[in-house]
Amino acid sequence: MESYALLIAATLNAGTVLAIASLGLLINEKAGIVNLGAEGMMLCAAIAGFAAVVHTGSDLAGFAAGMGAGAVLALIFGGLVIWLNTNQYATGLAVSLFGAGFSAFAGIAYVQEKMPERPHFAIPYLADIPLIGPALFRHHPLVYLTVLFALGLIWFLYRTRAGLVLRSVGENPESAHALGYPVRQIRLMAVVAGGALCGLAGAYLSIVYTPLWVEGMVAGKGWIALALTTFATWRPARVLLGAYLFGGVTMLQFHLQGNGVEVPSQFLSMLPYVATIVVLALISRNPQWIRINMPTSIGKPFYPGS
Repeated sequence: MESYALLIAATLNAGTVLAIASLGLLINEKAGIVNLGAEGMMLCAAIAGFAAVVHTGSDLAGFAAGMGAGAVLALIFGGLVIWLNTNQYATGLAVSLFGAGFSAFAGIAYVQEKMPERPHFAIPYLADIPLIGPALFRHHPLVYLTVLFALGLIWFLYRTRAGLVLRSVGENPESAHALGYPVRQIRLMAVVAGGALCGLAGAYLSIVYTPLWVEGMVAGKGWIALALTTFATWRPARVLLGAYLFGGVTMLQFHLQGNGVEVPSQFLSMLPYVATIVVLALISRNPQWIRINMPTSIGKPFYPGS
């Protein structure tokens, strides 16, 4: 039973990385922008956050540096696709490739670096409950803040005027523009906010999840986060559940290996990606369901006055 408690704890930890990045990409796509650069932004944020903690000893400085790195790359991406109307998919891929290369170059000096001793977090009394305590109540505060943020995003998108405006920009930017809303500025703010969240996910990865820096350590999580928005049909609550599902699949390989299951490690390593492909294939069998939930203008450029 203790091993299952550890599996649940690892699932929540791994799912938090995916959830933060996916919620950021969800904000982008609700505004009508597809950002394929999540992988590169997370890598740059991972090295920025790790370096900040090494030099300052402060996790908060690391998270701020990661969010800043993600926001800057998102700002560049947003300027290109929103004002210069470059192709969103090609530009996102360019950002992803740039992030992979730049993070590898910038991280050379930090491969052998070690961060200060990591603090241990536990909710008083609840953390001491047998089995449940280790599984649910000994996590970094960001794990719980991610759940609260997902709930807050639901409220923002569906219960506030600002959320309605954001969704209208993604659904019909021409109508929003005709009503006097600054469509381009709103889209840029959404892109920068989403980039900051991808940056936070990357920083969490190198500061908390695996407190070290290794080239390419995001290992496809940015692409899985991108697929999660479609898997969740652009709903924050489903994004959160999907993130924990994929986090569990990722951790299952280590659980099986720890229990002596004779399965090739290469097969276990590809489980998260196989699960992603299977889920997307199943969802694509019902294109009408996707069309109903998908922002109408997603991926389409907006030309004011056209």
